[in-house]
Amino acid sequence: MKDRADRMSDEGGVALHPPVEPFKTQLLKWVGSKQKIAHEIIPYFPAKFGTYREPFVGAGGVMAALAPPRALGSDVFAPLVEIWQTLVADPDRLKQWYEERWALYHAGDRVSQYERIKAAYNAAPNGADFLFLCRACYGGVVRFRKRDGYMSTPCGAHPPIKPESFAKRVDLWHARLKGARFHRMDYREAMALAEPGDLVYCDPPYSHSQAILYGAQDFRLDELFETIAACKARGVFVALSIDGSKKSGNVWCDLDLPDGLFEREILISLGRSMLRRFQMGGRSLESEVVRDRLLLTYGG
Repeated sequence: MKDRADRMSDEGGVALHPPVEPFKTQLLKWVGSKQKIAHEIIPYFPAKFGTYREPFVGAGGVMAALAPPRALGSDVFAPLVEIWQTLVADPDRLKQWYEERWALYHAGDRVSQYERIKAAYNAAPNGADFLFLCRACYGGVVRFRKRDGYMSTPCGAHPPIKPESFAKRVDLWHARLKGARFHRMDYREAMALAEPGDLVYCDPPYSHSQAILYGAQDFRLDELFETIAACKARGVFVALSIDGSKKSGNVWCDLDLPDGLFEREILISLGRSMLRRFQMGGRSLESEVVRDRLLLTYGG
């Protein structure tokens, strides 16, 4: 791989895919979502590819911005997959889930009502409760205790959007993801299904910051690199978003990248870290500017 100076100079390199318009309407509030920079990532996708695949689908922001005709999103986190499957198959049910919990939230003291919904989720994790909680929790930072998966995030300071506004978002996302299917599976299983000419976009939890978030898939970076190498060997395009820099770009999150696996590396600014803001008691941290690195197994 190139040294850091060369990496920095690769920002703004030659794009492959036609540009897309920014898509700003969120369905899920989700720290770490790439939706706000999806229009900067997508131009580095191949100009042509088969099925679009996201094995760490998360909030689905890149997929929704791309709106591919054929897509497969997957994750091991069952409540999240349940949300996406319901969006595609029965969007009215998704609206109902949200409206019912929004009404409960407003039926008494909002913090107490939020805790009731959170307790119901923790007793039996499910997509319906998780859908509302990720929109109502503090800063959209959904945290889980590592030992038992208990969701611990407190109630947010701002009220969640009204059901009417959420329903409009559901309709918009349903239309953009009409070609998508979603399955619960490990990333290795999902990537093994990729065929020559397909595009896999990987956005795993970052090793420097996101181990406690979203029931994150438990994986080792070296195993992910091995899986990417197997995809590349059979003609699958792979793009990987991973740790880049933090603290206003002054700290480089160095990773042991395999020689020859990636053909290009681009740095993209993510702005200030909301996770660090949460961890530091809500302060806006001017020094906590994060930059993402986008690694590509193909040139251009």
